Amino acid sequence: MKEETKGKSLLKFILIIAATVGICILGYITMPDIKLGLDLDGGVSITYQTTEENPSQQDMDDTIYKLQKRAEGYSSEAEVYQEGSNRINIDIPGVSDANEILEELGKPGSLQFCEASYDEDGNLTGFDNVVLDGTQVKDAQVGMIQGQAGSADEYEVGVTFTDAGAQTFAEVTERNIGKPLAIVYDNEVVSAPMVNEAITGGQCSITGGFTYEEATNLASTIRLGALKLELTELRSNVVGAKLGQQAIETSILAGIVGFALVVVLMIGVYRMAGVAASIALSAYVGLILVMLNAFEITLTLPGVAGIVLSIGMAVDANVIIFTRIKEEIGVGKSVGEAIHTGFHKALSAIIDGNVTTIIAAAVLYFRGSGTVRGFAQTLALGVILSMFTALFVTRWILHAMYGLGCNKPGMYGIKKPVEKPMDFVGKRKICYTVSALVIACGLVFMGINKANTGDMFNYGLDFKGGTSTNVTFNEDMSLDRISAEVAPVVTEATGDPAPQTQKVAGTNEVIIKTHSLDSEQRDKLNQALADSFGVDQEKITAENISGAVSGEMKQDAVVATAAAALLMLLYIWFRFKNIRFASSAVLALIHDVMVVVTCYAVLKWSVGSTFIACALTIVGYSINATIVIFDRIRENLKLHPAKDIRELVNLSITETLSRSVNTSLTTFIMVLCLYILGVSSIREFAMPLMVGIVAGAYSSVCITGPLWYDMSKHMREKAAKAVPVQEGGRHSRKIKAAEKAKEVK
Repeated sequence: MKEETKGKSLLKFILIIAATVGICILGYITMPDIKLGLDLDGGVSITYQTTEENPSQQDMDDTIYKLQKRAEGYSSEAEVYQEGSNRINIDIPGVSDANEILEELGKPGSLQFCEASYDEDGNLTGFDNVVLDGTQVKDAQVGMIQGQAGSADEYEVGVTFTDAGAQTFAEVTERNIGKPLAIVYDNEVVSAPMVNEAITGGQCSITGGFTYEEATNLASTIRLGALKLELTELRSNVVGAKLGQQAIETSILAGIVGFALVVVLMIGVYRMAGVAASIALSAYVGLILVMLNAFEITLTLPGVAGIVLSIGMAVDANVIIFTRIKEEIGVGKSVGEAIHTGFHKALSAIIDGNVTTIIAAAVLYFRGSGTVRGFAQTLALGVILSMFTALFVTRWILHAMYGLGCNKPGMYGIKKPVEKPMDFVGKRKICYTVSALVIACGLVFMGINKANTGDMFNYGLDFKGGTSTNVTFNEDMSLDRISAEVAPVVTEATGDPAPQTQKVAGTNEVIIKTHSLDSEQRDKLNQALADSFGVDQEKITAENISGAVSGEMKQDAVVATAAAALLMLLYIWFRFKNIRFASSAVLALIHDVMVVVTCYAVLKWSVGSTFIACALTIVGYSINATIVIFDRIRENLKLHPAKDIRELVNLSITETLSRSVNTSLTTFIMVLCLYILGVSSIREFAMPLMVGIVAGAYSSVCITGPLWYDMSKHMREKAAKAVPVQEGGRHSRKIKAAEKAKEVK
């Protein structure tokens, strides 16, 4: 490593600290400007589907415009956007009268033409005199008025009436020449053009110096009166603003506590390198807050979990680097040489591990929807920033600290070369058996669940359809009391004879699942709970999903997991130039997912949209440790070509064992903090994730290396069994077999 003067190193260190503090302050300042999802800000989210299977794009655009105008009446931050060919999503944050909104949004708009006049103050009057309505409008289109030389083009709106409308319009315009004719949509005047002459042909032109956007919006509004699209509610979600604020506060607290514990662990294990990592991680947290605001990423509750999780994952790259530095010091290199070599040797494992996680995040983004996509965005952003801070910020800090005199080996820790590797390969059959028994247990419970309930899993709303209502009572309700007192109230309000109730452990929350409820029934249930138990209606959340959407989500879960596994298989195959590395890694990933699936079946955890995020996060995360081990096997194959392959695998796993344990531990700590301090929906996500982290650490150490050994051993034995068919020939099978065996080894 290039030597620097103490003055230069001190200046570099001060600049890095100043930049880190500045980034953290900027991140804190921009936090209030980060766009929040409905689960954090409170509000209404709803998805409509048209009854017509293939509506025209113009009809879809008109409907979106209508709903946007209506939604903006409740919140200026409302968003309406198309999904697929015949679905429309609406997000309205920060509202409280949610059920009223759900009831009003899907109603057809009211378009009216009213005779009007101006009073002495120049205000329009006479709106009650309706002369035409939207049913008498046939079409409305935008036209362009060619501007004269030196003037800009203007746009007009051409309106065509039905036969009945044309006759009425002719009579109205004849008696209102020189007066305004107000066009009113949902009791709001959108235009009031003056009548210049009687219009008898059934067509008129509205002018007024419109821009293209103004003319387009007016034409869309007028067309709404004749719109025939009928909307059906597919999915809706209502979250109280109080619960959203509580989710933010608990998640931030979990992040702070988890971050502090990780810092203590890093400094305790890696000493001065741990100090450098802690500074880099602080910069990472500030950067991710700034980037969320810069890229206008909507932060959802799973997105917060993604950030907290990515803090744990950001430690991974630092641990790989520091382990390498300790090893280089252990073989006698100076601290400067060890830092340089440590970063160089860790590079490939860091890149490969993070690319595979990004693959999982990409699949989540393209196959998921709503909050799942929010989680994918924050996870991918976190992975990219973690690579930057580890490979650059940590390096700069270590260089500066070294230049300031932190050049004693004891300041970084020393890891002596492994003299007697642990026999992981020798214990592989025990590990295979344990894994097989766990997965078999899951299959048995799936069968038992199927026989008892008709479903292999406790499918949540996302996968089964219906309405889920989350109620926070003022006291801790026992299961017996819930069955005796709450369930009858729910039945009376909703008409569901057998509502399902579930108590959220450690809280006063109760989840009530019923058949699909419309907005009127949801409002009635909320009122009944408030009257009977005094609950705060703003703390009641509801989610409604149709059976059609739940079927799609099941399919998405399978397709997403399979796609992620296939893409990772191809990437690892490409990077390691060996299908056996890729195959054993993917088999281990399937093992990890199946262990988590077993827990879902045995413990009857609710299987919903978060299940997809959990599965793919586990897939993307657990493969990191596997890649580090494979990277070491690949390296040792070059360094020790004559070493027995069994010893080589054991050596590689033993050399990387501390990294596997430390990284899994730091990530586990972050997720555990989320589970202990987070709200119920975060806990639902955190518990399976903790199982996946443990399963991933186990499979990486005990399954993947031995699997690769067994596959390689089989290939060598197969190659060695080949017999010559042409003695003395240049291309005998004996020569080919020998070459093949050498290649496999």
